[in-house]
Amino acid sequence: MSEQSRRPRKPAKPYRRPQKDPVRILAFEALRAVDERDAYANLVLPPLLRKAREKGDFDARDAALATELVYGTLRRQGTYDAVIAACVDRPLGEVDPPVLDVLSLGAHQLLGTRIPTHAAVSSAVELARVVLGDGRAKFVNAVLRKVAQDDLDGWLEKVAPPYDEDPEDHLAVVHSHPRWVVSALWDSLGGGRAGIEDLLEADNERPEVTLVARPGRATAEELLREEAAVPGRWSPYAVRLAEGGEPGAVPAVREGRAGVQDEGSQLVALALAGAPLEGSDRMWLDGCAGPGGKAALLAALATERGATLLAAEKQPHRAGLVARALAGNPGPYQVIAADGTRPPWRPGTFDRVLMDVPCTGLGALRRRPEARWRRRPEDLDNFAPLQRALLRTALDSVRVGGVVGYATCSPHLAETRAVVADVLKQRPETELIDARPLLPGVPALGEGPDVQLWPHLHGTDAMYLALIRRTA
Repeated sequence: MSEQSRRPRKPAKPYRRPQKDPVRILAFEALRAVDERDAYANLVLPPLLRKAREKGDFDARDAALATELVYGTLRRQGTYDAVIAACVDRPLGEVDPPVLDVLSLGAHQLLGTRIPTHAAVSSAVELARVVLGDGRAKFVNAVLRKVAQDDLDGWLEKVAPPYDEDPEDHLAVVHSHPRWVVSALWDSLGGGRAGIEDLLEADNERPEVTLVARPGRATAEELLREEAAVPGRWSPYAVRLAEGGEPGAVPAVREGRAGVQDEGSQLVALALAGAPLEGSDRMWLDGCAGPGGKAALLAALATERGATLLAAEKQPHRAGLVARALAGNPGPYQVIAADGTRPPWRPGTFDRVLMDVPCTGLGALRRRPEARWRRRPEDLDNFAPLQRALLRTALDSVRVGGVVGYATCSPHLAETRAVVADVLKQRPETELIDARPLLPGVPALGEGPDVQLWPHLHGTDAMYLALIRRTA
C-alpha cells in the first residue's frame, strides 16, 4: 500500500445552501420579464416592489437598490455585453439568457455602483446558485472575477473601438446605445461630438419624476408643499420630485387632480392650446389619446375656455386608461375607442387637434432604457404609413383657420420633419406656424418653425412638435 493511499482523506465540506437575497432575486425576475415577455421595466417593477413590501421583505433602501440594479443594468446593457463578451470563451449568443442576466447584474454592481468588489461577485454567485444552480454559478464566478480585474474606464479602452477610427461604434459601446440609434440621434441633433455625447449621457441618467397640476383642479403651489418638491423648469403646471419622491403619496395625484407627466409632454399640450385662432374655439380633439396624460391636461385647459375635448384612442384598453385620467374633469369631455385613420367624426369639426402619433419612442430612452435594444431600423418603415395617415386625418378634422399639433416622442427625422414635409407637400391649403414663441422661456429651440426638445438641453423627453394651420 502506498504512502499516499494510507493518508486519511479530508472530510468533504458540508454542502452550504445558497443565501437568498430578496433584492437581487427581484431584480433578476424583472430582467427576465423584460427579456422573455418584452415587458417594460417601468410597468413590471412597481408591482414586484409592492408585493415584496407587503411580504415584509423590503424597506425603502432595498427598493432603491433593486430599482438601481434593474434600470442601471438595462441602461448599460450594451456596454456590459461588450465587457462580458471579452471574458467568456464562446459567442455571447450562446450564453443562456438567464445566465447573461445574472452576469449583467454582476457587471453592473462591479462597474456601475460603489458596491465593493468582493460583495458584488459573491452576491451575484449566490444569486446564480439560487436561480441557475451550482454548476452554472461556477461559470458566473469565473466570468465575474475576470470582469473585476479592471474598472469601467479600463474596460472601455479595451472593448470600444477608437473614436477616430469609428466614431459611431465608439459612442455606441461607451454610451450603451445601438449603433443605428446613435447615428439617427446624431443626424437629428446635428453638430459635433460634444452634443451627441451629452445627449447619450443624458439618456443614461435616471430621470426625475415630474408632476402636472391639472388647471382648475390643482395648482403647482399646492404640489410644492409636498416634501422633496421643486418647481418645474418650463411649464407653469410642472413640479419635480427630488430623488426618492413617491407620486402615489401625493394627495392630488391619488385624487386625479394632478398626474405624472414629463414636462416635454406638458409643453406640447400647452403650445397647441396657446396657438392663436380666428373664430370659434369650442371643440378640441386628441386623436391618439392613450394613455391619457396630454388628454387630461388638454381637457382641463379646454374647460377653462368653455371648450369640449374629444379624446379618441384606437385600443379599447388604452381608451380605458384615458377615461380614468380624465375622470373628475369638471367640464364636458368625451372618450371614445376609435381608429384615427378612419374617424367617426365629420371633417372640419374641430378648432384644435393634437396627433401625438405612435412612434419608436427614441425620445424616452431615459424612462424606457430597454426600448433601445428592442427597436430595429425596420420599425421606422412600419410606423411611417400610420404617422402620415394620422396627420392627414388631423388636417381633415380641423376647420379652416384651426390648428393641428403633430407630435412624437421620437427625434428621428424619419418620424418628424420627413412626415410633416411629405404630408404638407400634398396639402397646399396648410401652413406651418412658428411653435417657438408658444414655449416661452425655453431656450435652444433651433431655427423653427417646428420644435425639438432634448434631454440634455431641456431636461425633458425628446418631444417633437409641429404646429400647422389649415388655411383653406
